[in-house]
Amino acid sequence: MRDYKKYEVWKRAHQLTLFVYTNLLDAIPDSERYDLKSQIKRATYSIPLNIAEGAGRNSDADFARFLDMALGSCQEVEYTIFLLKELNYLSEVLYAETNKQVNETKAMLIGLIKTIRKN
Repeated sequence: MRDYKKYEVWKRAHQLTLFVYTNLLDAIPDSERYDLKSQIKRATYSIPLNIAEGAGRNSDADFARFLDMALGSCQEVEYTIFLLKELNYLSEVLYAETNKQVNETKAMLIGLIKTIRKN
Protein backbone atom coordinates (compact mmCIF):
# COMPACT_ATOMS: atom_id res chain seq x y z
CA MET A 1 0.00 0.00 0.00
CA ARG A 2 1.30 3.43 -0.97
CA ASP A 3 1.16 6.58 1.16
CA TYR A 4 -0.86 8.94 -1.04
CA LYS A 5 0.32 11.99 0.93
CA LYS A 6 3.85 11.46 -0.37
CA TYR A 7 2.81 11.90 -3.99
CA GLU A 8 3.43 15.39 -5.37
CA VAL A 9 0.41 15.00 -7.63
CA TRP A 10 -1.83 14.36 -4.62
CA LYS A 11 -0.43 17.49 -2.93
CA ARG A 12 -1.08 19.48 -6.12
CA ALA A 13 -4.63 18.12 -6.42
CA HIS A 14 -5.29 18.93 -2.77
CA GLN A 15 -4.06 22.51 -3.32
CA LEU A 16 -6.33 22.80 -6.36
CA THR A 17 -9.28 21.66 -4.25
CA LEU A 18 -8.49 24.21 -1.56
CA PHE A 19 -8.11 26.91 -4.22
CA VAL A 20 -11.50 26.12 -5.73
CA TYR A 21 -13.17 26.13 -2.32
CA THR A 22 -11.59 29.37 -1.17
CA ASN A 23 -11.61 31.35 -4.43
CA LEU A 24 -14.18 30.05 -6.89
CA LEU A 25 -17.24 28.94 -4.97
CA ASP A 26 -18.13 32.41 -3.75
CA ALA A 27 -17.98 33.69 -7.34
CA ILE A 28 -20.75 31.31 -8.42
CA PRO A 29 -24.25 32.69 -7.84
CA ASP A 30 -26.59 30.99 -5.40
CA SER A 31 -28.92 30.16 -8.29
CA GLU A 32 -26.25 27.62 -9.35
CA ARG A 33 -25.90 26.15 -5.84
CA TYR A 34 -27.27 22.73 -6.79
CA ASP A 35 -25.93 22.73 -10.33
CA LEU A 36 -22.57 24.19 -11.30
CA LYS A 37 -21.42 24.94 -7.75
CA SER A 38 -22.16 21.39 -6.64
CA GLN A 39 -20.65 19.94 -9.81
CA ILE A 40 -17.32 21.75 -9.54
CA LYS A 41 -17.02 20.89 -5.85
CA ARG A 42 -17.55 17.18 -6.49
CA ALA A 43 -15.31 17.07 -9.56
CA THR A 44 -12.51 18.92 -7.80
CA TYR A 45 -12.35 16.86 -4.63
CA SER A 46 -12.75 13.72 -6.71
CA ILE A 47 -9.21 14.25 -8.01
CA PRO A 48 -7.31 13.80 -4.71
CA LEU A 49 -9.89 11.24 -3.54
CA ASN A 50 -9.21 9.00 -6.53
CA ILE A 51 -5.46 9.36 -6.06
CA ALA A 52 -5.82 8.39 -2.40
CA GLU A 53 -8.11 5.45 -3.16
CA GLY A 54 -5.86 4.18 -5.93
CA ALA A 55 -2.82 4.40 -3.68
CA GLY A 56 -4.57 2.02 -1.32
CA ARG A 57 -4.93 -0.65 -4.00
CA ASN A 58 -2.55 -3.57 -4.24
CA SER A 59 -1.58 -3.45 -7.90
CA ASP A 60 -0.08 -0.88 -10.21
CA ALA A 61 -2.88 -1.56 -12.69
CA ASP A 62 -5.51 -0.64 -10.09
CA PHE A 63 -3.58 2.45 -9.07
CA ALA A 64 -3.30 3.56 -12.71
CA ARG A 65 -7.04 3.01 -13.20
CA PHE A 66 -7.84 5.37 -10.30
CA LEU A 67 -5.33 7.89 -11.63
CA ASP A 68 -7.22 7.71 -14.94
CA MET A 69 -10.42 8.55 -13.06
CA ALA A 70 -8.65 11.48 -11.37
CA LEU A 71 -7.57 12.67 -14.82
CA GLY A 72 -11.17 12.46 -16.01
CA SER A 73 -12.20 14.61 -13.07
CA CYS A 74 -9.53 17.14 -14.06
CA GLN A 75 -11.11 17.31 -17.49
CA GLU A 76 -14.49 17.88 -15.86
CA VAL A 77 -13.11 20.73 -13.74
CA GLU A 78 -11.42 22.22 -16.78
CA TYR A 79 -14.68 22.35 -18.71
CA THR A 80 -16.70 23.57 -15.72
CA ILE A 81 -14.41 26.55 -15.14
CA PHE A 82 -14.53 27.33 -18.86
CA LEU A 83 -18.33 27.31 -18.69
CA LEU A 84 -18.28 29.50 -15.58
CA LYS A 85 -16.07 32.00 -17.41
CA GLU A 86 -18.31 31.94 -20.48
CA LEU A 87 -21.32 32.63 -18.24
CA ASN A 88 -19.40 35.60 -16.78
CA TYR A 89 -19.31 34.10 -13.30
CA LEU A 90 -15.48 34.06 -13.26
CA SER A 91 -13.12 36.87 -14.12
CA GLU A 92 -10.44 36.24 -16.74
CA VAL A 93 -7.80 36.40 -14.01
CA LEU A 94 -9.51 33.85 -11.78
CA TYR A 95 -10.21 31.60 -14.75
CA ALA A 96 -6.58 31.78 -15.92
CA GLU A 97 -5.17 30.95 -12.48
CA THR A 98 -7.56 28.06 -11.96
CA ASN A 99 -6.95 26.72 -15.46
CA LYS A 100 -3.19 26.89 -14.86
CA GLN A 101 -3.56 24.82 -11.70
CA VAL A 102 -5.81 22.29 -13.43
CA ASN A 103 -3.32 21.89 -16.28
CA GLU A 104 -0.43 21.43 -13.85
CA THR A 105 -2.40 18.72 -12.06
CA LYS A 106 -3.28 17.03 -15.36
CA ALA A 107 0.36 17.03 -16.48
CA MET A 108 1.48 15.48 -13.21
CA LEU A 109 -1.23 12.81 -13.41
CA ILE A 110 -0.30 11.95 -16.99
CA GLY A 111 3.35 11.66 -16.00
CA LEU A 112 2.61 9.35 -13.08
CA ILE A 113 0.24 7.21 -15.17
CA LYS A 114 2.91 6.79 -17.84
CA THR A 115 5.54 5.88 -15.24
CA ILE A 116 3.31 3.28 -13.59
CA ARG A 117 2.25 1.73 -16.89
CA LYS A 118 5.90 1.40 -18.02
CA ASN A 119 6.70 -0.82 -15.05
